[in-house]
Amino acid sequence: MNFEKQTPRVVIKVGTNVMTNRDNRIVGPVLQELVRQIAEIYERGIMPILVSSGSAIAGKEILGDAAQQDPSIRRQIFSSVGQPRMMRHYYSLFNNYGMRCAQVLATKRDFAPGKYRENMIKCYEGLISEGIVPIANEDDAVSLTMSMFSDNDELASLVAELTQADTLILLTDTDGLFTGHPDDDDSEKLNEVHPEEAVEQYVQESSKAEGEGRGGMKSKLKIAKASAKKNITTYIANGKKKNVIIDILDGRKIGTKFKV
Repeated sequence: MNFEKQTPRVVIKVGTNVMTNRDNRIVGPVLQELVRQIAEIYERGIMPILVSSGSAIAGKEILGDAAQQDPSIRRQIFSSVGQPRMMRHYYSLFNNYGMRCAQVLATKRDFAPGKYRENMIKCYEGLISEGIVPIANEDDAVSLTMSMFSDNDELASLVAELTQADTLILLTDTDGLFTGHPDDDDSEKLNEVHPEEAVEQYVQESSKAEGEGRGGMKSKLKIAKASAKKNITTYIANGKKKNVIIDILDGRKIGTKFKV
């Protein structure tokens, strides 16, 4: 089963580091700016699909901590509590623009060929046909550790492929892929990367605290290359920058573009 594409589609993945401050608390104005841009591209006739992190952090904000010591169960608890909170944020923000949104939770199993994949396609197709913005996230409450997505970057790539998106935008807290540390004077941002280019040596990873998300630049680079090879133009860009999504779609040199 495939989509009958009538309008361009863009999948936008927003990471936990984009929507939180240094104290690991959700920053409302960041979500507001994200939804404002999504509303604008929707008015342009582009169908947005959002892949949103943040549920674990949102849950941890409410609970503070959990007595459960098992890391997997702790994640299930935080995410289960945080998911409705995130959707309440998004529902309110989209409603301010006269738009509707819907939550689509998935496990890795749902993307394997067969009835689960076909059923998920029907869900996305139905939502898009009604002008409803799908908001995707992993169903952490039921995902098995052995079959979890590596992170939401992988989920975003799979959603982009599933919905035949033209563009995938991976929003993080850096301006793109650099030849060194982004703060170093001699480090240069790579504006464009071909999927076959060997640029992995430029990636530097940092440690993550509980709830901060599993992804990093290494993952984004891998996913961006793989998506570009599937004819999905992919960007890694700074989601904290105002108008970043609009600027990318307007062709400005924002972030790092992975050419198809």
